[in-house]
Amino acid sequence: MHEVIYLHIEIHTLCNLSALCELVPPWTEHNFFCLKLYIPNVNTPFKPIVLAYYDLLKTINMSDELINYKAKQKTSWGLFTPLELLTTLVAPKLIQFSGIKAHAHILDVGCGTGVTAVTAARMGARVSALDLSPALLEKAELNAQLAQVIIDFKEGDVEQLPYPDASFDTVLSQFGHMFAPNAQKAIDEMLRVLKPGGVIAFTTWPTEHFIGQLFALISKYNPLPHHIDLPEKWGEPDYIKYRLGNRITNGCFDYGIMHVPTMSLGHYLNSIEKNLSPVANLAQRFGSDSCEMNNFRNEVRNIAEIYYHDNILHQAYIMYRAAKLT
Repeated sequence: MHEVIYLHIEIHTLCNLSALCELVPPWTEHNFFCLKLYIPNVNTPFKPIVLAYYDLLKTINMSDELINYKAKQKTSWGLFTPLELLTTLVAPKLIQFSGIKAHAHILDVGCGTGVTAVTAARMGARVSALDLSPALLEKAELNAQLAQVIIDFKEGDVEQLPYPDASFDTVLSQFGHMFAPNAQKAIDEMLRVLKPGGVIAFTTWPTEHFIGQLFALISKYNPLPHHIDLPEKWGEPDYIKYRLGNRITNGCFDYGIMHVPTMSLGHYLNSIEKNLSPVANLAQRFGSDSCEMNNFRNEVRNIAEIYYHDNILHQAYIMYRAAKLT
């Protein structure tokens, strides 16, 4: 005899109705659960209205994995601080590309150590900034103090932005939102808090160039859970257009090059293993001296060689800009 699990849920139709879900343990080797949905009826206490298959174990695991994944992001991205000089070079390019005007209200999503937020504030914008990592926000606040600008920093998640609808004239993200586990939630939230006619603008790494290939390589060695969106997908123009859908107008792309000084590729690898969260996580998983890490390093070198000249690693990036439909 099958054990039955009852869950109390709310059904939203013309009015709220209490309902019960009956979850029956698996009938097949595929771990599918049988779900029966009941709602009150005037003639019978509970009437079944739908029969569907539901992978309960998958949902439970997904929830746990997502919580653990975000918790790890929250701590491991705190390692990024020493790399802020590199993103500092891109910040004014993104701000100029987005067309920010003085006194406009700006949100910097995934602000990191605040390089974009501080740059925008120095240009006269009124800036709010958000990041998941407390360690990065601590450095961002210090950077704002040193630059003598006022910025409203908040700890938070791009998938649940703590701002009202239509709050900002411009929403920016410099290599930040692309790491959200749910890409659609992230972009939906960024558009939600943007005023009609406002500008959304961000930078990502093109898949065909070095950093895009690096992230694809990381995914090969340390695959993300299947329900977490790959950050490198944001390097595909068609993917960007798909995520934004028909809610924007005047979308346009541009490209730039980040010039990263490094004495050798060995020095670069040493730096990203310590300070770039996805690579640091990989080293932590396998161990610095493991065969897997040595193979990873060799593959990175093979990719990087064509981009490395005269002690400079040339890293292409994408800039995208669009206006929210009114």
